[in-house]
Amino acid sequence: MTEAEYRKPQSDEARGVYDPEVTSEFALPEGLAVPRVGGEPETTSEFAVPEGLDVAPVGEAEGSAFSPPSTYSARSAPAAFTPAEGIPVVSLTKDVPWQDRMRTMLRMPVAERPAPEPGPKAEEGGPAVPRVLDLTLRIGELLLAGGEGAEDVEAAMFAVCRSYGLDRCEPNVTFTLLSISYQPSLVEDPVTASRTVRRRGTDYTRLAAVFRLVDDLSDPETHISLEEAYRRLAEIRRNRHPYPTWVLTSASGLLAGAASVLVGGDGVVFVAAMLGAMLGDRLAWLCAGRGLPEFYQFLVAAMPSAAMGIALTLAHVDVKASAVITGGLFALLPGRALVAGVQDGLTGFYITAAARLLEVMYLFVGIVVGVLATLYVGVQLGAHLNPDAALGISERPLWQIGASMLLSLTFAVLLQQERSTVLAVTLNGGVAWCVYGAMRYAGGISPVASTAVAAGVVGLFGQLLSRYRFASALPYTTAAIGPLLPGSATYFGLLAIAQNEVDEGLVSLSKAAALAMAIAIGVNLGNEVSRLFLRIGSPEKRRAAKRTRGF
Repeated sequence: MTEAEYRKPQSDEARGVYDPEVTSEFALPEGLAVPRVGGEPETTSEFAVPEGLDVAPVGEAEGSAFSPPSTYSARSAPAAFTPAEGIPVVSLTKDVPWQDRMRTMLRMPVAERPAPEPGPKAEEGGPAVPRVLDLTLRIGELLLAGGEGAEDVEAAMFAVCRSYGLDRCEPNVTFTLLSISYQPSLVEDPVTASRTVRRRGTDYTRLAAVFRLVDDLSDPETHISLEEAYRRLAEIRRNRHPYPTWVLTSASGLLAGAASVLVGGDGVVFVAAMLGAMLGDRLAWLCAGRGLPEFYQFLVAAMPSAAMGIALTLAHVDVKASAVITGGLFALLPGRALVAGVQDGLTGFYITAAARLLEVMYLFVGIVVGVLATLYVGVQLGAHLNPDAALGISERPLWQIGASMLLSLTFAVLLQQERSTVLAVTLNGGVAWCVYGAMRYAGGISPVASTAVAAGVVGLFGQLLSRYRFASALPYTTAAIGPLLPGSATYFGLLAIAQNEVDEGLVSLSKAAALAMAIAIGVNLGNEVSRLFLRIGSPEKRRAAKRTRGF
């Protein structure tokens, strides 16, 4: 080929662009047909559906692992695995209080809970989930800050969520933290919210109002919108206490006076104990206004009553100084926190129970330090206090029954209870002391066993009254256990330690601790026994939480 022919432009056929004979290592062999679908027929990946595998459309049964997941619906859920022993049938009737219905469901796994009732009370399309969770946490905060048990707080939170159609929720309550998680379905992300309880106060009127709100929300025949629930909750928070400050101070003094009569005091002792308790109450309010912790408030409040008893002894007044000091202790012993702590432990909330009992221990140590310091000063000044006076408590049935009822009444006022519940709790306290006196003095039974049985009666009657009114049981039980508190055992234990008789003092303080535990366990046992009289079906329908048995 000459140089001119080489420089001559060649045609396409000459260059072999469309020549079928021209091939390369990347060309497809002749006879192999590859379907051309879309723009990139050669693109594949490990996530592509293999050819020949049928994929079920959305909405039909899931046929393989490659099928797209369908949305879970509680109303049309597929058949679940049923264990060999079966799943007990749960009866959730409207006649049963909402506390028992919600507690029954909380003790079941989410997969075993019955489907929600049709027609949730909500606006069209339902309220926003975060707002419902926020309302639930605010209600739980008021209940927990008011001293309600952790299980009842969880039941109330679950009732609020369920009333707005949020059935797949899990509340969680500890001593200072509340949280709740809601998962719409198995394929959707959960929504979680939490709230911290920073301030605690004793106001059983507010507690009863919150219970009425939860009761109305859980009623299927009542329609309460989310805005209406928020409005009622704001009114509950703004409500003033039912009793003014001077009434509370007077109630504290009358409580101490009644307790002094209960352990053998006379009229002079009654007045002295009342004055000491009222002075201690004012000093505690002064410390609270200065922002001091509760430990120092209890320490300061315990000193005036002990100082009053020592002053009567130094003045050689022929009275029972031990009754004066014991009466002051009755107004300070944290029986409410003790009962709540033991109840949380018995129902399986061990973290909350440990925190409550630790709080009780700190408050009790504050009382011990205040009384012990005052007794030590009195002993150094020459006050002859007799620890053997514990054996000489006189038996005056009528006076003691009257004093126990007055003690319960004043205790109810200090707890800011509604006026409609004061009479019931006063009678309950009188019945408790009658049971204790009959077993302890007439029957000669040990004080620990007598206290436990009397506290069980308090819990039984209190729980039945609360379920009759669909309210909390605390206003009917807490004040009624006031006459049973171990005030005298605590005082004589501290007196023995102040007189360098440490062994006898520790024995007496151990007795006081045993009496306190007997009160708390008795109240909780009475609560459980009361449910046998309620129409909630057989025990299998209300399964208790399963715990480990040492393995």
